[in-house]
Amino acid sequence: MTRWTPDPTFYPSPALAATAPAEKLAYVAAFDRAGQRPDAIAVLDTDPDSDSYGRVVGWTELPNTGDELHHFGWNACSSALCPTAPHPHVERRYLIVPGLRSSRIHVLDTKPDPRRPELVKVIGPEELGKRAGYSRPHTVHCGPDGIYVSALGGADGQEGPGGIAVLDHTTFEVR
Repeated sequence: MTRWTPDPTFYPSPALAATAPAEKLAYVAAFDRAGQRPDAIAVLDTDPDSDSYGRVVGWTELPNTGDELHHFGWNACSSALCPTAPHPHVERRYLIVPGLRSSRIHVLDTKPDPRRPELVKVIGPEELGKRAGYSRPHTVHCGPDGIYVSALGGADGQEGPGGIAVLDHTTFEVR
């Protein structure tokens, strides 16, 4: 169902965000240094009142080896409340997880079960290169008009220059 009010995890100022309740789960990149197994997202319980506090309570393995997961982030955040480009219909629900070595970007849905994020889309290196002209996605930032993904390389996967690819908040298409 379409959301018409702002996500309750969005805050109109950093001061209000600082008063927000603590997160109860943390999403952490996990990888096999030998490259034999695919990278994964581990879910850790960060609620000190929980019986499973400090433990891994979920695990989502990605489909390929050699991704080298990097600085991932949410599809939306408080910047969606920007007065010049408001998007109250988006919610903080999808983790956007770049693979630095593979140039793949993974989209994981945390809403059905936050402890078991579900892989819903993979943006391949060909699409990122063709549509944005970049490779080696590095860091994700949510913005008022899309999801910004900084990239370190040019489309050929070799040397730069890199730049900023923009993904749609809803479809995750490379814009």
